[in-house]
Amino acid sequence: MVRGYAAQVRAILTANGCTFVRRGKGDHEIWRSPLALRPIVVDGTILSRHTANAILKQAGIPTKL
Repeated sequence: MVRGYAAQVRAILTANGCTFVRRGKGDHEIWRSPLALRPIVVDGTILSRHTANAILKQAGIPTKL
């Protein structure tokens, strides 16, 4: 069973050309996508598949988990 989706989301973001910008507050990370106009905030612990899919959608990536 998958413990969390954070590692999968980071791998998909990297594979689609997104770049890590900086650490945010707490365990959040700020990423930049070539497809999105705004920065993407990725939580360090993503427990919900729906949250993971929302982050990918914000990045302009059609992949779903």
